[in-house]
Amino acid sequence: MNDQPTLSQRADALEEKMSRELDYIVIKSRLYSMAEGDMSPPPNAAALMAANPNARVLMGDDPRLPQMPEKPTLMDFFKYRFGPAAHLLQSARHAVKGGLSEKMVLACLLHDISTIGFIRGDHGYWGAQLVEPYVDEEVTWAIRAHQVLRFYPDPSVGYEYPQSYIKTFGADYRPDPYIEEDYQRMRNHKWYMSGRMITVHDIYSFDPNVHVELEEFTDIIGRNFRQPKEGLGFDNSPVAHMWRAMIRPAKYL
Repeated sequence: MNDQPTLSQRADALEEKMSRELDYIVIKSRLYSMAEGDMSPPPNAAALMAANPNARVLMGDDPRLPQMPEKPTLMDFFKYRFGPAAHLLQSARHAVKGGLSEKMVLACLLHDISTIGFIRGDHGYWGAQLVEPYVDEEVTWAIRAHQVLRFYPDPSVGYEYPQSYIKTFGADYRPDPYIEEDYQRMRNHKWYMSGRMITVHDIYSFDPNVHVELEEFTDIIGRNFRQPKEGLGFDNSPVAHMWRAMIRPAKYL
């Protein structure tokens, strides 16, 4: 019998130790717990505070994370919240070299921001929603569509089903029915090729030896991303709460 604590248990023990030392208690979201296969009741904040009388649940900035500016920009999220973005930066540079319009370069730069900053599942749909108030409608459509179109080859532009997907998902994998239904709708859409171009410039952008600086796209972002003057997360847009969730991902309520 293995009595060694699991990775999750060790992480919980570390967080409890940090709570005692730093006077705050981190309560993970239910989505996080489910992703760990954990269906147990959520932590009891009152009991945790009783065990750590100097501690409070985290309601402000998380001291474990880099401090965000008061009025955060898209560039700030790339620098302080998004995970490694080399793939997105390579994709955007690839789009520049391919002669795509600025707004489609932006679409390539943003196509996986949900994956690196928010959530992996249905990342095209989430990513499109995140940026919808701030970009051209075609950009939103293309980001949403790329998640669907990547599963379907298009010989007219030299796009084949990725071999990496066979290894990752298995040779017998078939996209969910909602993906197939969206594909049938998207293939005849006026912006089909915009979504398809993301898949084209996506597939060739995984070179670990290519380094691209975010600043290469400062002007493109400035001209094509409507940065709210209040800062992302504080402009009362329909998606402001999603950006705030990335600013303070462990906020209790």
